Amino acid sequence: MNYQHNFNPTISNEDVFTEILKEKETIGYYNLVKQDTSAFKEYASTVKQTNIVVIGIGGSTLGTYAIYKFLKHSKTLTKQLYFLETTDPIDIKSKIEAIDLEDTLFVVISKSGTTIETVSIFKYINSLVKCDKNNTLVITEHDSKLNTYAQANDIKTFPIPKDVGGRFSVFSAVGLLPLAIVGMNIDDILQGIKKTSESFFKKEEVYERLIKKARFFTEYKNSFNINVVFSYSSRLEGFNKWYIQLWGESLGKVDINSTRQGLTPIGIIGPIDQHSFLQLIVEGKRDKTVTVIKVDDFDNNLKIPSVKLKGLEELDYIDGIEFSSLINKQADATIASINNLNDIPCDVITIDGVCEKAIASLMFEYELLTSVCAKFMYINAYDQPGVESGKKILKEQLARK
Repeated sequence: MNYQHNFNPTISNEDVFTEILKEKETIGYYNLVKQDTSAFKEYASTVKQTNIVVIGIGGSTLGTYAIYKFLKHSKTLTKQLYFLETTDPIDIKSKIEAIDLEDTLFVVISKSGTTIETVSIFKYINSLVKCDKNNTLVITEHDSKLNTYAQANDIKTFPIPKDVGGRFSVFSAVGLLPLAIVGMNIDDILQGIKKTSESFFKKEEVYERLIKKARFFTEYKNSFNINVVFSYSSRLEGFNKWYIQLWGESLGKVDINSTRQGLTPIGIIGPIDQHSFLQLIVEGKRDKTVTVIKVDDFDNNLKIPSVKLKGLEELDYIDGIEFSSLINKQADATIASINNLNDIPCDVITIDGVCEKAIASLMFEYELLTSVCAKFMYINAYDQPGVESGKKILKEQLARK
């Protein structure tokens, strides 16, 4: 008897793990933990320019910005990192006006090498300053047209591995090289993802946490379709943006049964959005999960001073409290208010401190979570046909100008 079916029963944890192990052989981001960073550090040591301008969009910039934003105020950096990632003319002009272009290294990043936004901005830069081997670096696939341009002009290049997708590329040259140039410790970044990777693949704490979370997200996706990341630090604003692209572009797909799947990411910052979006969470429709991210040690002891303000004496109890303690107490109050309702799924991630290992570990954990969710949902986390169709239409429209 022959038997065929297209049933997709709930997949077991063990089967998901087996699928991830199989995928690890062809999906490159899992293996970036083992890369040699010596070439990145060697090149970084030769850069003399003070300003480093990354020209790219999406996966070429968001991850790097997330790490830089999280760390830059806790580091003594001799170089400044800027990002040109939009074709908004006001944004381009205002950023360019604030940078000494004669003291700038331009880092052009495009996996395909033909990203219209990136090439458009690079063309504009070329109209303002001569871009050559002395002030330009290219990061792209080894056989892209951008690489051909770089080779023809004797411009230094670093490759993006073909098996590493753009939104999963932050721990490749895409992120590590610009971060190394401005003075971040990229070996510590790799140590952070190594610790997370080992815990997952040895089926330790990270594995248990992510399997449970991914299973809940996917099995209850019709009830709780919106996943809110509530980050209690302005330093995590870049992480929120990166997470939104990672989650949306990876999990908004059609599954193997031609059923539309997707989890909707929202990233908000506490306590700012505590006075707006929290109202929607607490009294709005029960269609959201909430992940609160806290920072245990802000590496900052700024305190509320004992300043007497007439008419506000009843708030003098806040005098002497460190702002880092205040923001964490605000997070704890939010968590308690949500948990007291007993009908809003909520979890809490506490980052150890403001350092390379901490932010890298968090981001790699979210990459793993994305991959595991995709397995539970029977979708491909690594393509983006919905995005590609828009790119094709844009190119056709521009070609008809």
